[in-house]
Amino acid sequence: MRRGFYLKLAAEGISKNRKFYFPYFLTCICMVMMFYIVAYLSMSADFSGIFGGDMLQSMLGFGVFVIGIFSLIFLYYTNSFLIRRRQKEFGLYNILGMGKRNLVKILLWENILTAVVSIAAGLVFGILFSKLAEMAAVKILGGKTGFDMNFAAKPVMWTVILFLAITLLIMLRMVVSIFRLRPVEMLRSENTGEKPPKANWLLAVLGAALLGAAYYLAVAVLDPMAAMVLFFLAVVMVILATYFLFIAGSVALCRLLQKNKRYYYKTKHFISLSSMTYRMKRNGAGLASICILSTMVLVTVSSTTCLFAQSEDAVGKRYPKDLSVQISFADQTTLSEEDTEPYISAVEEILDEHGEAAENLEDYRMYSLTVYQAGAEFMIDLAAGEQSGQIDTDTGEFRGVYVIPLEDYNRLSGTETELSDNEALIYPYKMEYAYDTAHFEGFDTWKAEKMEKEPFRIGEADANARGCLLVVAKDVSVLEQMCRIKNDSLEGEGVSSIKRCYSFDMGCGDEEQSEIYDEIRDRFMALSEEDDSGNYVYWYAESKAASRAEYVALFGGLFFLGILLGAVFLFGTVLIMYYKQISEGYEDQDRFDILMKVGMSRKEVKQSINSQVLTVFFLPLIAAGVHLAFAYPLISRILNLISAGTDEKLFLFVTACCYLVFAIFYVILYWVTSKSYYGIVSAKEKER
Repeated sequence: MRRGFYLKLAAEGISKNRKFYFPYFLTCICMVMMFYIVAYLSMSADFSGIFGGDMLQSMLGFGVFVIGIFSLIFLYYTNSFLIRRRQKEFGLYNILGMGKRNLVKILLWENILTAVVSIAAGLVFGILFSKLAEMAAVKILGGKTGFDMNFAAKPVMWTVILFLAITLLIMLRMVVSIFRLRPVEMLRSENTGEKPPKANWLLAVLGAALLGAAYYLAVAVLDPMAAMVLFFLAVVMVILATYFLFIAGSVALCRLLQKNKRYYYKTKHFISLSSMTYRMKRNGAGLASICILSTMVLVTVSSTTCLFAQSEDAVGKRYPKDLSVQISFADQTTLSEEDTEPYISAVEEILDEHGEAAENLEDYRMYSLTVYQAGAEFMIDLAAGEQSGQIDTDTGEFRGVYVIPLEDYNRLSGTETELSDNEALIYPYKMEYAYDTAHFEGFDTWKAEKMEKEPFRIGEADANARGCLLVVAKDVSVLEQMCRIKNDSLEGEGVSSIKRCYSFDMGCGDEEQSEIYDEIRDRFMALSEEDDSGNYVYWYAESKAASRAEYVALFGGLFFLGILLGAVFLFGTVLIMYYKQISEGYEDQDRFDILMKVGMSRKEVKQSINSQVLTVFFLPLIAAGVHLAFAYPLISRILNLISAGTDEKLFLFVTACCYLVFAIFYVILYWVTSKSYYGIVSAKEKER
């Protein structure tokens, strides 16, 4: 054969099947573009000078992995439509004398053309839009960037390598398909429907069991740390269950509808339902994919939007004061104000130098520790509890406990509360405490009186997702005794001590607050180095202004990544829907043409098409809504863990809005695909 023969056949094959290849080319180009943009941003040097840029790039690195895996699965899936469509053509070539090796050469050239066009066009669009994406990311982080276009070779290289590898896998799949089928089977491929899966009731029961177990995990798991671990397990279970239920359940649904004589024996339902039943296995898999992608869009966009919207509120909860310092000394179960005074004086001096004063000052002593709670019993020596088997996480929880003396509580709250030796005040954070007593290891049982509101904000307690207790003890000797018990349990492997907490607000802006914070840290380091008393000092300082930038970087980065991934998942949803309708339209074209020849009107054809599309088209949307509803409690706990307390009403509102907007978009897509399907199946009738 003359040179270029196979290339010409490949180009003609793509041209003749352009209605199928156009969405596939569009899919490939968009996947290449999105992958390049995320890869470019994860390696961009322009983020190095922006606070939070490193954190954003680490998250984008995860996004590169997700989009890469998704591109492989999605392109491999959509290519299956092409294989099925071209089998009749290849079968004809084979019968006319062209061997399967020759067919492989045509496929090779088709894949080369597809790879060259999609990778080249994807990189061009990726490079053009990468600057826009970079500017959006920098804007979210609060930084500044110019309009200069930068070209990076490394993301280009990774993009080319990935999509060439995907093209190779797709090519291997096509070759296997060609060699596996006989010419007659290829010729009849378009007229051969999918048989209902064997043992579909077994799949249905297995899917229902997996889905029920996943829903139970989402609702029953209350611990945020456990929720974070079990989230990915629940996701895998939901994905498998969705595929099983849609494949087996869709067959069962069709059979039930066929048994309903009032529904089945109507012109608009009879044809469409028979057609769906004939190929329901593939139809169910496609609908399951749409459902999963829709759920991914909703979960990703709603959760990251909620985090970003409440980033300022999260900063306020975690850092109730503009600046806070904590000072303690090693090997001391008591706290001397004389030892801490040089550090407090340094803070006051720095404030004076800046013309600032400590506003809303909170100066108190506190001892914080981790205990094991079982009912009203609190174990301090955790090592002994583990050795004796008294610690059982099925019946108890590890809690954070913050203990302050009554004297400091009265001064801060402006009260004159009195406590006896066996009494204490308790305020629970993110947990329920239904007991009127509390027994801490090494102490008598206390009568516990709940405080109606917290006397002052403790940022550490708000950030503790496991739940914790603020305890007001009679005097500082209780704190000292707890400290001794804890240090004895550590057996020299660590040390805990009572802290002096000094927190206040300032009247200056964030920039000056950050300067004051840096100066305090420098002065504290100098004081600790000059201390020759032998007491090793532990000090800790935190600034709301400095930490605000970290929160914006974290939540802004998650929001940006969520929008990117949401766009990718949404694009996948649209392409699967559109591609599915077009391919099935061509499969049904001859069937509807025959029906119209024997007297079926155009109106009846349209009614039948609407019935077919509507019967199954909204199942993925409904199922995605159910998935989202059951995932809501689990996602809410994870957000609580990340953001030190999520506004439940805000998250519910954002989730509901996302679902509503997506549903409107879904209806529009239904209308467009229904018109496309109708246009294809009625094309032959229009030609006459």
